Amino acid sequence: MVCWGRCNGRQHRGRVCAHGDGVRGTRPCPGRSRPLGDPEDAVLKELDFLHTGRYGPVCQSQLTRGQVTSAVVVKTLRDSTSQAEVKEFVNWAQFHTVVSKHENLVQMLFCQTRRLPMYLVLEAVSPGNLLHFLWTLHNEDPGTPSQSQQFSERSVFLVAKQVAAGLEYLHSEHRLVHGDVAARSVLIGAGLSVRVTGLGMAFEAWESGKVAKRRAAEVPLKWQAPERIMRLPMTASSDVWSFGILLYELVTLGAPPYPELQPLDVFPKIQNSYRMKKPEHCGTPLYDLMKYCWMWNSHDRPTFSTIIRLLRSYIELADTTPLSSQESVDIFVYSKKAGVFP
Repeated sequence: MVCWGRCNGRQHRGRVCAHGDGVRGTRPCPGRSRPLGDPEDAVLKELDFLHTGRYGPVCQSQLTRGQVTSAVVVKTLRDSTSQAEVKEFVNWAQFHTVVSKHENLVQMLFCQTRRLPMYLVLEAVSPGNLLHFLWTLHNEDPGTPSQSQQFSERSVFLVAKQVAAGLEYLHSEHRLVHGDVAARSVLIGAGLSVRVTGLGMAFEAWESGKVAKRRAAEVPLKWQAPERIMRLPMTASSDVWSFGILLYELVTLGAPPYPELQPLDVFPKIQNSYRMKKPEHCGTPLYDLMKYCWMWNSHDRPTFSTIIRLLRSYIELADTTPLSSQESVDIFVYSKKAGVFP
């Protein structure tokens, strides 16, 4: 028996639970003898449509397990799918089961992949997207208590160290490259806790042993290491370069990198030793780390284990004054300068 869960005006099939008011998980994830939590006791309610993802509708929901209710994100497989898409979705669940075990990677709580409808249940993180969070810190009154008073250069170090830890785990434990390290690929939670997301290229490499050049080229140019712009294979050092761009995003509260350059002008400039100047409110140790990440020769860049060590040693030197910006964020202007889709 099935019921229809309405997601903001759209309907998505799900197995009916005992009370007929939600979706009940019924099977463990592939490759796992027992899922995280007991899916027989997990009920999804109040599905609200967010957007259409790679495999189908993505909804936010409330997950009840026993007496505990928490916010989650449900990624579903669309009804009309090919066998190849079904296989890929099952492999995507397997990837989360095997790889996403680090506290700084987005966590899957459980999944249903033994029958249709198939879906993955992921933890929801609030405020959520790191880039959007940084934008909310613009134009705040410094005299008014707010979240910005808790986001300083020291906060940059705390957030960056967690991102580096998640990426170091991907590289050292699974020999995987993230491929799209940026503020848009990070979730920020309570107490500035961090989850790295956007693992699509890592999954592709895990599944097939390589990332299609077309997929790799989708990453905006301003975040790409020079060797990637030259269409050479992605490496952990390529992620390190992008991590340096992320540091710039953090300390500028989400400003586009190379704001004075058009995307196609970036490579010729960095090829001639151009690097972004030190941002306002950025201390020398943090800027030195950025430049270390932006070494032209990939072998000269630090590893993520080295980055974590440097962040730990520098954090006591970081300023605790809240970061601020009086510039309003215009999404259209940002997209044009950053070279990303709105």
